[in-house]
Amino acid sequence: MCLSIPSQVVQLHPEDNCVTVDTLGVQRRVSCMLLDEPLGIGDYVLLHIGFVMSKIDEEEAQASLESFRQMVALMPEQETLPC
Repeated sequence: MCLSIPSQVVQLHPEDNCVTVDTLGVQRRVSCMLLDEPLGIGDYVLLHIGFVMSKIDEEEAQASLESFRQMVALMPEQETLPC
């Protein structure tokens, strides 16, 4: 199963059609090559293997992030550690 966590655009890199996103405090540079609409600082997106797949509105992003936080809170401690 694939779980896409909303990420917020924090920096634009138009020279190579990329953006830097923040996903729960972790920042990384991703490609916008598969997206047909422009992005701006503060926009929320969904990613898959380093590519922006879609842009979502802030309300949807916040609801999804809250659901993710609740899900993590229900997991046993040893399962909540990344990797």
